[in-house]
Amino acid sequence: MRTAPGTAGRAGITRASLRRPGFAAALIHRLSGIALALFLPMHFIALGTALEGADRLESFLGLTHNGLVRTAEWGLVCALAVHMALGLRVLAIEWLRFRERDARVVAGCLAAAFAVGLLFLLSGA
Repeated sequence: MRTAPGTAGRAGITRASLRRPGFAAALIHRLSGIALALFLPMHFIALGTALEGADRLESFLGLTHNGLVRTAEWGLVCALAVHMALGLRVLAIEWLRFRERDARVVAGCLAAAFAVGLLFLLSGA
């Protein structure tokens, strides 16, 4: 197999690496981080309304009784749990010399994260 000029020895993304569970875990971890970053402006708006008084905060929180907002809250809790679980996986790989990178570990992280999301959904919060 020939490589393009100037790319000898450079590591690139191959089709085989795209199918590895570690790549999927890294992608999901980054996407959940982006989702959390997109949430931050709404969080700061809520904090700002709390500084304006209890009545203003209550009127803002009244918007959260919408079904679409409830679904978004559930997605946010799932994104936070996914980001935390996959972040702990990365820490285990880096600090504990944990080299188990198979699909079972990634699936376990995702299952734990969605269990947290399900508990949030069932709690009626």
